[in-house]
Amino acid sequence: MYLPDFDYIIAASVAEASRMLGSLGPEARVIAGGTDVLPMLKQGTLVTKTLISITRLSELKNISFEKGKGHIIGALVTHNEVMKSPVLQDKYMSVCETAHRMANNQIRNIGTIGGNITNAVPSADFPPILITLGAMVTLQNSSGSRTLPLEEFFTGPRRSVIKQDEILTEIVIPENGFTGSTYHKFGLRRSGALAVVGVAVAVAMEGNICKDARIALGAVAPTPIRVKEAEALLKGKEVSDALLEEAGKLAAAASNPITDIRGSDEYRRDMVRVFTRRCLHKAIANGHA
Repeated sequence: MYLPDFDYIIAASVAEASRMLGSLGPEARVIAGGTDVLPMLKQGTLVTKTLISITRLSELKNISFEKGKGHIIGALVTHNEVMKSPVLQDKYMSVCETAHRMANNQIRNIGTIGGNITNAVPSADFPPILITLGAMVTLQNSSGSRTLPLEEFFTGPRRSVIKQDEILTEIVIPENGFTGSTYHKFGLRRSGALAVVGVAVAVAMEGNICKDARIALGAVAPTPIRVKEAEALLKGKEVSDALLEEAGKLAAAASNPITDIRGSDEYRRDMVRVFTRRCLHKAIANGHA
């Protein structure tokens, strides 16, 4: 398969990229790492006349912590940079481990966290763990910016609330009281596997009492979803194997997977049950560490 012809423009700023996106309309598309965009162009599932590169925007390549705001991850930070970040490892090893589980080393070197989010693929790995941690995203255009919870960003497979002239510039994990978090996915091979099921959990433990919990699922619905029934079940309860199993059953019931070559809907639901229970065990253990 060959790439079709297209114009390639390198933007000098977010504002310039936004103006070009707005003036060129739906046939223009932002590109950063290109690990998703270029295969879609080759396969014909994406048609565009212009690619606007934002790869030279150094202000979108940083990871930092700002007291009162939280951990800030620029949209152009690569998966390997997330994985190796001391700033994130100190507080959110679960996010680093999520990056490590993604694709292979070559893809992790060029794929960006912003691309993983904005492509809005249901099986994307970063959204579930970031949603459980209450992450916010900033969308910017030439006239200003807006910030919204990542949970509200997705509207369907490869669809989101981002406007034609907007660019995702940063992801912020606000300061929170979670003591442990984790993400696990099931794929059909070790390297480069898409998630058949993805489960993320964050908990706030006080002794053996679960004071707060968030559970998010990926690859088992048109968008990443929270499992609020299971979260409510866990809050204020003393942890037991029976409680975690019941939370897993509620998560399975909340999922809405498809049947495809990677697995049946019934199989995926049972994997949600199993992985939710396992993730809760691990996040709780992390909270006690």
